[in-house]
Amino acid sequence: MIKLLEGKWGWGLLLVAGLLFPFMVGNDYHLTVMSTAYIFAIATLGLNLITGYTGQFNLAHAGFMAVGAYTLGILTVDYGVSFWLAFVLAGVVTVLVGLPLGWVSLRLRGHYFSIFTLCVGTIMFLVIEKWESLTHGTVGIMGIPAPTAIGPLSFDTPRSIYYLVFFFLVLGVWVMRRIVDSLMDRTFMAIRNGDELAQALGVNLMRNKLIAFLLSVLYAGLAGALYAGFVR
Repeated sequence: MIKLLEGKWGWGLLLVAGLLFPFMVGNDYHLTVMSTAYIFAIATLGLNLITGYTGQFNLAHAGFMAVGAYTLGILTVDYGVSFWLAFVLAGVVTVLVGLPLGWVSLRLRGHYFSIFTLCVGTIMFLVIEKWESLTHGTVGIMGIPAPTAIGPLSFDTPRSIYYLVFFFLVLGVWVMRRIVDSLMDRTFMAIRNGDELAQALGVNLMRNKLIAFLLSVLYAGLAGALYAGFVR
């Protein structure tokens, strides 16, 4: 029975439970809490890729989530960009920010990498707090628009927002499953088990570490953009 639940039946039950959840709760508060949990679950999928599968303990992951959130907020509020275009650009900007940081930090190993990313996360916090002309400083960005309608689908109620976030979580899990069931996953795990072992198997360490890092921060950035549109 346990073996059965670990496979497609288990994922199917989780999917059904997620779809039925709004009909089983008594008020919108539970939908709000669960939607928030889903958003952080999306970010955690990315963290699991770089830390769990590749073995690189990234302590700046929340900072990249903030990059995605602020990108969407700045573009929509200050520049009038539509929500979904800003959402896509939030992912692009997060990857562009992560590219040079990953290229530098991934040259370090073990706890040196973790300490470096801890410093990066602290610097990101200070930049957000002090660069008031861009980020609005400690006041924050007010009036971020909710996700705009897609055809007949509108997202102006807690239930509709819940299903939107749930859709992105399901999509994120599906994409991650495709990654971890591929040859790329074996490469990441070889790196986790030891750089020397991976090199002996012919793995390009820097390229594959950077791919894992950028995929990870992409998940964080998109989760941050969703969070900004959710809390507004």
